[in-house]
Amino acid sequence: MSVSPDRNLKEAAPAPPPLGAGTGTDRVAAATAAPILSVNNIEVVYDHVILVLKGVSLKVSKGEIVALLGANGAGKSTTLKAISNLLSAERGEVTKGSIVFDGEEVHARSPNELVRRGCIQVMEGRHCFAHLSVEENLFTGAFTRRDGSAAIRRDVDLVYSYFPRLKERRSSTAGYISGGEQQMCAIGRALMSRPKMILLDEPSMGLAPQLVEEIFAIVGDLNAKEAVSFLLAEQNTRMALKYARYGYVLENGRVVLDGEAKALGENEDVKEFYLGVAEGRRKSFREGKHYRRRKRWLA
Repeated sequence: MSVSPDRNLKEAAPAPPPLGAGTGTDRVAAATAAPILSVNNIEVVYDHVILVLKGVSLKVSKGEIVALLGANGAGKSTTLKAISNLLSAERGEVTKGSIVFDGEEVHARSPNELVRRGCIQVMEGRHCFAHLSVEENLFTGAFTRRDGSAAIRRDVDLVYSYFPRLKERRSSTAGYISGGEQQMCAIGRALMSRPKMILLDEPSMGLAPQLVEEIFAIVGDLNAKEAVSFLLAEQNTRMALKYARYGYVLENGRVVLDGEAKALGENEDVKEFYLGVAEGRRKSFREGKHYRRRKRWLA
């Protein structure tokens, strides 16, 4: 099966700004403007019964990386799916609060409409179309675009410039490439929609430390050079805070802590919970004062 870059591109429309249009100056100026994403006191319920998120609020300024931290089951993925309107596929819904993206409330919009507006999610688990080649996967990311095959081809080449491995494996079937290459393919496919913002869910999951470092470095480059904003849900706290400017800590569906990334990295609670370090030394699991600190956070 092949996917042509010309598919569904006969309809003319104004071209979106090129991926490389952002500059560092633009990002600094944008950071002082209204946030590109504002999540205001949302609650999420599954199956009309199970309350998963409880009054979660956060914001992401244009051109910045924000980390969403927390243990497995804290509500990170649910928060991203609430923003990208993917909850309905899992019998979930936002029952309270509002989500504003790029100046417009998007709760009633479909996921594909949100992608056209510039917000796209890279799902946890490196989801690729396993039976398609790497390059065909990239072309599927441009399905909502109407600016012609030449522009799409240029963006494919731009993706290859950030992910040279994908260029080497462009003809390989995506289901048979490595986990790290699949993660690169998933991020590259998201870039093909020319996003203003990417919701990136657990990019380090199941990858070797060297690959994790490589992928996070590319995310940092995309943010710095292309002015793409990122909301990054991640359990690898050390790596997330290294590249993020701001962070939120989720615990049992609630935001229990937030602040500048540097301040969070120096916070004793964060060190003990997520880095296994407290009072200047590494601690074993048995030494962790989990109940006491958790009780203080949620009081």
